[in-house]
Amino acid sequence: MTTGIFDGYLRRLGITGPHTPSAEGLFALQRAHLERVPYENIDIQLGRPPGIDPELSVRRFGAGRGGYCFHLNGGFAALLERLGYDVTRHVGGVYEEPDAREVNGNHLALTVRVDGEAYFVDAGLGDGPYEPLPLREGTYDQGGFRYRLERLDGAEQGWTFHNTGGPFPVMNFRSAPATMDEFAGEHLRLSTAEDSPFIRTLAVLRRDAAGIDLLRGRVLSHIDPEKGPVERELGSSEEFFDALSGVFGRELDDLTPADRIALWGRVEQAHEAWLASRQA
Repeated sequence: MTTGIFDGYLRRLGITGPHTPSAEGLFALQRAHLERVPYENIDIQLGRPPGIDPELSVRRFGAGRGGYCFHLNGGFAALLERLGYDVTRHVGGVYEEPDAREVNGNHLALTVRVDGEAYFVDAGLGDGPYEPLPLREGTYDQGGFRYRLERLDGAEQGWTFHNTGGPFPVMNFRSAPATMDEFAGEHLRLSTAEDSPFIRTLAVLRRDAAGIDLLRGRVLSHIDPEKGPVERELGSSEEFFDALSGVFGRELDDLTPADRIALWGRVEQAHEAWLASRQA
């Protein structure tokens, strides 16, 4: 990739001037990424899933878009490498089952070595750590959220990240290095299959030091680790698109009037189906 394609990405992160790899710099980059580049599946909902080539993701971030793990961690890894960090990509898998020990390939995880230390780095979980975690077994507290890393035994030989407060309390990843080609098949499934959660439900997340902002369909939530979630239902398309741009920082200039109608229609339909399922 040419240097120029990273300019817009760095501006999006609020990073200016020269950058020397350091643990402090890595932490600042992850914080900025989580605050300014949302986890989102808007284009998947509109039936035009973007590819996961890191150059495409980098350009999208510079233009104000977001993505899900293959985009977010794929683009972030490319940026970190460009800045001189030692980055390794890993095949991972997120699970609802807290005792899961498999690795199904539906997540791209990263580790980074800098200043003689290895870190678990992830900008693609949506509700994951605000800062990198040392890649060693232990429990880590960040702003009221508690995470844990432990060795994943057996044939996979990797790591398990525990996020007990989230909807997917486990993410396992293999220690072996991976290439972006290894995620192509799973990306195709997640972004096009009718039973994929990314097809069924719009989800947008943003993480900062104070908590997690989450938009799932028409329900906007702020999750505070001390107070718990505060939710409100968005009652109109105007509120919905204001939240996308104002709360999550997602530029909307790529959405035509027809796109907005189609997206809001999908969100309303999914919301009504969700309400019906709760009453059943």
